[in-house]
Amino acid sequence: MVDGQPPLERKVVDLPSTLKVEVYPVEIFLCLHSNMENVITDQFSRTDSIHAIQTAMCRAFSVPPGSECRLWMKSSDSSCERLRNVHVSVLDACLSSGMTVIMEMRNSDGTWPSSRPQIMRNSVEEQDSYRGQPGVCGLTNLGNTCFMNSALQCLSNTPPLTEYFLENLYLNELNFTNPLGMKGEIAEAYADVIKQMWSGRHYSVVPRVFKTKVGHFASQFLGYQQHDSQELLSFLLDGLHEDLNRVKNKEYIELRDADGRPDHEVAGEAWRNHLRRNDSVIVDKFHGLFKSTLVCPECRKVSVTFDPFCYLSVPLPVSKERVMEVFFVSLDPSAKPVQHRVVVPKAGKVSDLCAALSDMTNVPPTQMVVADVFNHRFYKIYNADESLSCILDRDDIFVYELAQVSQEEQVLLALYLRERSHYRDYGSGSSSYGTSLFGHPLLLNVPQSRCSREELYSLFLQRLARYVRTPDPSEELEEEVEEEEDEEEELYKSQTNGISDDEQEGAEAAGSSTTPNCGGSSSDSQSDGTAAAELQPDVNQTPRSAEREDAETSNGSVVQTEPDHCAGGDQACSTEEGMSACADQSATGCTDQSATGCTDRSACADQSPTGCTDAAPEQPCETTEEESTETKQEEACSPTPPPNENPAKRRACRRRRKNLFTIQAVNSNGTTERGTGDGGSAVSFSSQPYVAIDWDPDMKKRFYNENEAEKYVKHSSMEVPQQQATVQLQECIELFTTVETLEEENPWYCPVCKKHQLATKKLDLWSLPEVLIIHLKRFSYTKFTREKLDSIVDFPLRDLDFSDFLLRKSLSSEEPPSRYDLIAVSNHYGGLRDGHYTSYAKNKDNAQWYYFDDSKVTYASEDQIMTNAAYVLFYHRQDKIRKPTLPSPLTNSTPSTNNIASNKDEDEALGASSSSSSYITMETD
Repeated sequence: MVDGQPPLERKVVDLPSTLKVEVYPVEIFLCLHSNMENVITDQFSRTDSIHAIQTAMCRAFSVPPGSECRLWMKSSDSSCERLRNVHVSVLDACLSSGMTVIMEMRNSDGTWPSSRPQIMRNSVEEQDSYRGQPGVCGLTNLGNTCFMNSALQCLSNTPPLTEYFLENLYLNELNFTNPLGMKGEIAEAYADVIKQMWSGRHYSVVPRVFKTKVGHFASQFLGYQQHDSQELLSFLLDGLHEDLNRVKNKEYIELRDADGRPDHEVAGEAWRNHLRRNDSVIVDKFHGLFKSTLVCPECRKVSVTFDPFCYLSVPLPVSKERVMEVFFVSLDPSAKPVQHRVVVPKAGKVSDLCAALSDMTNVPPTQMVVADVFNHRFYKIYNADESLSCILDRDDIFVYELAQVSQEEQVLLALYLRERSHYRDYGSGSSSYGTSLFGHPLLLNVPQSRCSREELYSLFLQRLARYVRTPDPSEELEEEVEEEEDEEEELYKSQTNGISDDEQEGAEAAGSSTTPNCGGSSSDSQSDGTAAAELQPDVNQTPRSAEREDAETSNGSVVQTEPDHCAGGDQACSTEEGMSACADQSATGCTDQSATGCTDRSACADQSPTGCTDAAPEQPCETTEEESTETKQEEACSPTPPPNENPAKRRACRRRRKNLFTIQAVNSNGTTERGTGDGGSAVSFSSQPYVAIDWDPDMKKRFYNENEAEKYVKHSSMEVPQQQATVQLQECIELFTTVETLEEENPWYCPVCKKHQLATKKLDLWSLPEVLIIHLKRFSYTKFTREKLDSIVDFPLRDLDFSDFLLRKSLSSEEPPSRYDLIAVSNHYGGLRDGHYTSYAKNKDNAQWYYFDDSKVTYASEDQIMTNAAYVLFYHRQDKIRKPTLPSPLTNSTPSTNNIASNKDEDEALGASSSSSSYITMETD
């Protein structure tokens, strides 16, 4: 030491191999994130903690006291790394001379300057102008993340946990060494979300960083699939507990059985042992204790243990029966479908549904077949021994009455209705026309001997008689064709067989016609069935839209004008040679394909020798019946005439007898398979029992009455109001504490019998936490069924008293009371396959209830909270509830709106206007 010279203080550092005097300290560059140009240099010992560097920086840069800071370490390659644990030494943090430490302070809106997230704001100017109620902040849906948003909103409105993070108490309790934890990252990510939500500066926060951290530490939440809010809540509470666990080194503790000791002694020992390994804010606020009693069925050994719990998963009473709504389609063609409501066993079979319906319809169950109809086709046709659990409540189930089975072998025929378009389906590579399904399909059994097209055509007409009008033969006799020559007129009159009077008049008035075999005339006259339908009383419509079919019918017709003359040369259509050529073919009923547009072979077979006309002299009829059918399908629907076809020939074709629809073998989707056609006189149903009847748009418009086809009748069983099952929350808690037998998959090892036993188990509540989370087990999974229970659970908003359920009846003066008030609810709308999560929560500052639907937040009243969607309930013990520090925001507002935002910009940010805020539009993720 020399006078006037500063002393050179050097520390002795404890290196792994030896003690050494630190002659050269670590020289580090220091700067602020907000001003990277202002860099200062300071020296630190390798034994100094990172917290010492942070304190030195706060002093050097005059950082206001109480500011929340975090440090980054920047090496020479410009990569930055967070210095999370401020309690480690410079040596352990791998800081060396020449490195830079950057410090940043948290913004007033809860964000960090280095990772400012995407905030839903309308403009840059608005970023610092918005001031809202802290905690009243939406969370953006990142894609099926409503389950996470719902759980976060409930935890955010749990006062003791939120205040713990807002007061930065977590910073000193972060556990970076816990092997069961997440190195403090989950706690820090959750703290960032909470600070942003409670800054009062945001309409909505994007929790992208939090979602990434959760997916990193829990792979089941990776990606953007739908998940369960209670499962995320369980993971989050456990993750926060391990990240904030005050116990750094967990000791091994051997559990002891009760062995006849008093309950209070065993319970006290269990809780002390629990705290020796688990001590965090989560344990302080959320953990309770229940008693588990197991009894061996053989030796009657009783095992008593006390175990901690973080939430109660209580079962809902499950009904053994189920209500189903089905449509019954009678064998009577004139009867409308009847909607029935039947009660069936939950674990029953399809035969039970038929038996229940049989009691209402007096139709034997053996004459019923059950099918799921979706998008005008059969999604599935059920067998009688299939389980009813395959059928969901939202499925459209139709039950069809079948004819009595005779001695002859029957074929179960599925019938679809299709409408043709006027354009070829070039995409399929075939010459067929595009078709679209419409109406309701039918199921009927047909004798194998009646599967010819002619008999099927008659059978289908009979079954569809209620909404398909058949042409009247008396109308056809009045037809006159004035513009043709006399000889042709006689010829045409001999051919008119099956075209109605209104078709003929429409064709003459328009002076034109549609293409052969692609529809009747373009007349706008309505079918008789439509007029009759208007006189009938109002009948409820099925929940099915026919807009697509209407659009195709009205826009799909193509009208082509034909010449009015037919004379001269080789175009003459009434020569003796032509008639004699057809006369020679009358025995087989064959016609020349260039002149024929008939779709029914029987029509030609029945004609007189003069009935087969317009065969050109140079083209005598020599084709076989099979070739005739194929060529008819290709040419009859052609939108443009073939080059060798004259107008007179086409004129004659349109006067032939014509069916309302054609029959086509299809697959279960209602599409025609390649290589299948109507090349035979009968349809083969051995491998493909699906058949479609194809309608031309104009023929469908004339003879198919869509209004009548969609009508149905409600059975008296539908008029009985369906009682919504209501369950008291106390009943669910009682079910939780009842004795149950362990399942085979989860046996208990008896120490006396020395083997696994299906013991009886009983749970009792011993002590309850400050914040009690109750999970309603709405999703029921058994060996036979999977379902969501939509029962309304009647849970109190105030004064939920658990004193009757606690095993300890004599509470001492030091023991807390057991009365709770509701503070938050996580809701699930939808079923097993999909759904949407929202939440109700009460703000701790103004005691106002809010409804959180992702980024949208609206006011809520207490009478809205109890619904059949309630899934997870959050209760706060009354002795810990603080009085609100702010008045309710609704005391001075008008009751005409329940929107939070009061100006136009805020309304837009919330995605809701005041007029739309009075109701909630639910969307499926």
